[in-house]
Amino acid sequence: MAHSEHETRVFTEQPIGRVGMWWFLASEVMVFGGLLGSYILSRIAAGGWAAETAHVNTRIAAINTLILVTSSLTIVQAHAAVEAEEHTRARKYLLITVLLGLGFLCIKGFEYSIELGHGFTPASGLFWSYYYTMTGLHGLHVFAGVVVNFVLFLLAGGRRWAAVKQRVEYAGLYWHFVDVVWIFLFPLLYLA
Repeated sequence: MAHSEHETRVFTEQPIGRVGMWWFLASEVMVFGGLLGSYILSRIAAGGWAAETAHVNTRIAAINTLILVTSSLTIVQAHAAVEAEEHTRARKYLLITVLLGLGFLCIKGFEYSIELGHGFTPASGLFWSYYYTMTGLHGLHVFAGVVVNFVLFLLAGGRRWAAVKQRVEYAGLYWHFVDVVWIFLFPLLYLA
């Protein structure tokens, strides 16, 4: 018996968007995992970079950690509001998540300005190359999340609610990934 050309092959019961997001995040794990592994090996080989890490600002980074962890809570609240069909509450928490993401980026920019003002550039040594590469790449991911969450905030107020519902879950998965990456970067760059 011949199969129809239009036969649909189902390989998962999960929505295709969710599967796609998990695949994307798996590829991102490879990127950041490779960077973190390379950083750890280089740091061990260089004797620890104690002199270099003494110049990073742990207090500013701790504030940014608090902001990012709080934003994970607000994106969870946005998703819960979407599940409860509460448009206004979903928009409120999406906006708060956007503002917290922007706050993180502004503080990171301020921190960069201090470090650059003291002459610590990406060319100042291997530690600073890793520092700017990893925090810069993470910052780009935060910026992308801010843009996505802001677009969802705008759409949630209009007639596109049905399209927003599932995408808030995907945006939340991405936002938690960005948060988890920072949870690894913070101790490795600021505390170790």
